[in-house]
Amino acid sequence: MRAVVYKGPFNVAVEQVENPKIQHPNDVIVHITSSAICGSDLHMYEGRTAAQPGIIFGHENMGLVEEVGPGVVSLHKGDRVVMPFNVACGFCKNCIRGYTGFCLTVNPGFAGGAYGYVAMGPYPGGQAEYLRVPFADFNALKLPPGKEHEEDFALLADIFPTGYHGTELAEVSIGESVVVFGAGPVGAMAAYSALLRGAGDVYVVDRVPERLQKAKDIGAIPIDFSKGDPVQQIRDMRHGDGVDKGVDAVGYQAVAQGKEAPSTVLDALIMIVNPTGQLGIPGLYVPSDPGGVDPHAKEGRLLIPFGKLFEKGLRLGTGQCNVKKYNAYLRDMIIAGRAKPSFIVSNEVSLDQAPMAYEKFDKRIEGYTKVILKP
Repeated sequence: MRAVVYKGPFNVAVEQVENPKIQHPNDVIVHITSSAICGSDLHMYEGRTAAQPGIIFGHENMGLVEEVGPGVVSLHKGDRVVMPFNVACGFCKNCIRGYTGFCLTVNPGFAGGAYGYVAMGPYPGGQAEYLRVPFADFNALKLPPGKEHEEDFALLADIFPTGYHGTELAEVSIGESVVVFGAGPVGAMAAYSALLRGAGDVYVVDRVPERLQKAKDIGAIPIDFSKGDPVQQIRDMRHGDGVDKGVDAVGYQAVAQGKEAPSTVLDALIMIVNPTGQLGIPGLYVPSDPGGVDPHAKEGRLLIPFGKLFEKGLRLGTGQCNVKKYNAYLRDMIIAGRAKPSFIVSNEVSLDQAPMAYEKFDKRIEGYTKVILKP
């Protein structure tokens, strides 16, 4: 089959690889119909992780069940499914408590597994024609048959639940003011989720015009940080006040004044969120960054104003999304017409165009904000 294979920094290729096979009675093989490129993929693409050449990328996957292992009871050939990016067992201590992003079974020695991602277990990604799904009864979410809502449902694998997770970590409530740093796919979904939860003013901070326009289109207030300190811009709009809640949808590759500054979003959130407020941090931070801007950053150590965070009594929540906590409910909102996350999708291209799509998405050019690959 064809698959997107990592060759080295800024280099992916579509190559012929071996088709996946049933390895366990609880496996299914899915014929991929949509697989999205994620901002997290760019960390590997840019050589900012320990990823080695040969990884098949792709953790945002949906398709049709092609083959069913003998132990699978709830899925049948032809079922339309979407898979959380988390690979989880469903029965370990963390999975039972709903923390499927921190499964203790699927990646021994590490809490959590994922498709096509460095250090997240032996699970090839789905930017390919076929994908093996382990513990399939637990990991595959069934969808209505047909092709309706294809782009919306594809986003249930990661970014819609992850954006919602950011608002859950921040405990966004009705009427509250919220700032989201980052208007990429996860940031857009966080702002959208805040609005779905009934938030009042929702500010979205970025510098890419197409992204800021998307934020404005859904009813959020765009803040272009290239035009000045975003904290001051928001305070000016709010007559000196800060906001109730904040979400970091950027992570460790944040920039300030044209240079990478890993802690800049955390600094800004601590300054703009009002005392006793709460921060949700779904943006990715890593314990090791080969491309870190200084020795501390290379070890995942960031200097932040912790004293100010303490002084203000701020609370925070971090960590990758436990997709299964949200995906069925978000699916039902899509079906009911209450949510349409596909507004963020900018491009659908064939799998063979993946190298071009990675390059344009990485450079934030030609409106490439969210790309879905079609095998």
